[in-house]
Amino acid sequence: MSRAVFLPTGRFRPRNEPSRMRVGVAMRTLAAVIGGYVLASLAAALLGTMLPMERVDAVMTGTMVALLVFPCAVMWSFAARSAARAWAGLAVPIFVLGAVFAFQWFAA
Repeated sequence: MSRAVFLPTGRFRPRNEPSRMRVGVAMRTLAAVIGGYVLASLAAALLGTMLPMERVDAVMTGTMVALLVFPCAVMWSFAARSAARAWAGLAVPIFVLGAVFAFQWFAA
């Protein structure tokens, strides 16, 4: 039997709410780690192949930009209203960068 918990705001919430919150935090953490890694690695790969400079400099610049992209993706994952928005907010740039990278890779 589910009992309600009294909140300081004067509202009641069911006892299963903490488990729902744990799942949300776990999904956001997965979005931050997996989605952030994929987004950062795609940004590094794309910049490493497309920047108009020496190959070594392009790769180093892409890697340094990826080191900024990853924390931004993590912050986005936890700033979004829900875990679904966090995944969607990371999936869109991942698909865009992936499509540009795939087009650039197969066109060469």
